[in-house]
Amino acid sequence: MSVSVEAGAPRSDQARATRTLTVTGLNHALHDGYTDLIYVLLPVWQAEFALSYGLLALLRGLYAGAMAGLQIPVGRVAERIDGKIILIAGTALSALGYVFAGLSGGVIGLGLALALSGAGSSTQHPIASSAVSRAYGAGARGPLGIYNFSGDLGKAAIPALTSILLVIMSWRHTLLVLALAGLLVAICIALWMPSVGKGAEHKASTTSRRASAGGGFPWLLAIGILDTAVRMGFLTFLPFLLRDKGAALPTNGLALALVFIGGAAGKFSCGWLGARVGTLHTVLITEGGTAALILAVLLLPLAPAIVLLPLLGVMLNGTSSVLYGTVPELTPPHQTERAFALFYTGTIGSGAIAPVLYGLLGDALGPTLATAATALTALAICPLAVALARHLTDEANARSADA
Repeated sequence: MSVSVEAGAPRSDQARATRTLTVTGLNHALHDGYTDLIYVLLPVWQAEFALSYGLLALLRGLYAGAMAGLQIPVGRVAERIDGKIILIAGTALSALGYVFAGLSGGVIGLGLALALSGAGSSTQHPIASSAVSRAYGAGARGPLGIYNFSGDLGKAAIPALTSILLVIMSWRHTLLVLALAGLLVAICIALWMPSVGKGAEHKASTTSRRASAGGGFPWLLAIGILDTAVRMGFLTFLPFLLRDKGAALPTNGLALALVFIGGAAGKFSCGWLGARVGTLHTVLITEGGTAALILAVLLLPLAPAIVLLPLLGVMLNGTSSVLYGTVPELTPPHQTERAFALFYTGTIGSGAIAPVLYGLLGDALGPTLATAATALTALAICPLAVALARHLTDEANARSADA
């Protein structure tokens, strides 16, 4: 997969872009790993502090809520302060939150520490995505797909590392080790990442690519919210569907792993696909494929259903890379951080609310029909993609090439 800046860019700009993508990818892996390692520690905290399931969910919610709720304010701050400084401070703050978590003496201190770490993680999505977008210009779709994919690497690596560390040391020392890793990443950002600049500094640099697009961001946000709802709704019911087909617990674990592996591949590959065939065609492929494969999983016996899960994972997660790569095209350059913050807040919020709504539907209709509703939601995205395509330069270029 080739990754390059705009045609004619000097080698120095290419080197800066590569450094930006490398450092932001490392940072993304760290923060997404920080987010998911909490799942590994929940049973440990339950035993340590005698917590109910409700309180455990609250601990997880404090981190996620702080991360989601502060992204839009962070996007606004980035219009006045160099994004690199914000990214360094946020990464250090997230690591510091885990230091305090490791030193906490009770559940209240632990909750405050997790909220602090989540607040630090609120900086990385809007700032890092904008940094990659500006570094690569019109060629940012593929690099944004790689940036998106790097988060999945962190989700796989850091919880696994946490599990290993918990075997050889206490959970408190484990968190201190992971916090040290976060501080090292903050130092890497300070030393090697090029300056991002203030959003306001980019007012005069509007390219023709962005100038030709306008009014499409609400369509993009709606697609992102529904796409996340489909993914989270389906994953909510998948274990129960497989159980009803005769799957044991280990088989369910394997099935989820296959979906996640496919999802990581989808994030990596669909950013590249979107750069070549356009947003509309890619979204139609991934959402149509998602609907068809969900229905196939519902209808097929256990073994062939499991075989389809990696491909379904590609379709479920692939759309997201295309959507992230489209955000800069629909946004004035000085508001890129704000747009990414709004987009990530909408999708993260959808990921929190959608399982509840589909769960209520499952209570009323059963898991099979509720899962079928996720396939219908995926199909409902297709007309929204057609509406979005009218605002996109890549679709206009595709029509011109066809002519």
